[in-house]
Amino acid sequence: MAAKIKKGDKVVVLAGKDKGKTGQVLQVIPSETRAIVQGINLVRRHQKQTASQDAGIFTKEAPIHLSNLAVADANGKPTRVGFQIKDGVKVRVAKTTGDQIDG
Repeated sequence: MAAKIKKGDKVVVLAGKDKGKTGQVLQVIPSETRAIVQGINLVRRHQKQTASQDAGIFTKEAPIHLSNLAVADANGKPTRVGFQIKDGVKVRVAKTTGDQIDG
């Protein structure tokens, strides 16, 4: 199945504690249907000291389910993603504006 959300996309959070926030996708995990988004779903983790790292409490992004994300269109609003064939190439298209999603 074609990927509707890819690494580097600007997305809007539709549900959860960060609803309404936008961020850039850092990583997509297709096997878990989740993505890691910059600045979204932040959690604090305790880290033991190792030879290469000090101990402490660190904040990092946790994965968020793809169903809670939507690609942001040119206006910054959430949109669904469709596919079209343009010049013999399958491209992603925003349903709200009809514009091609970069890529």
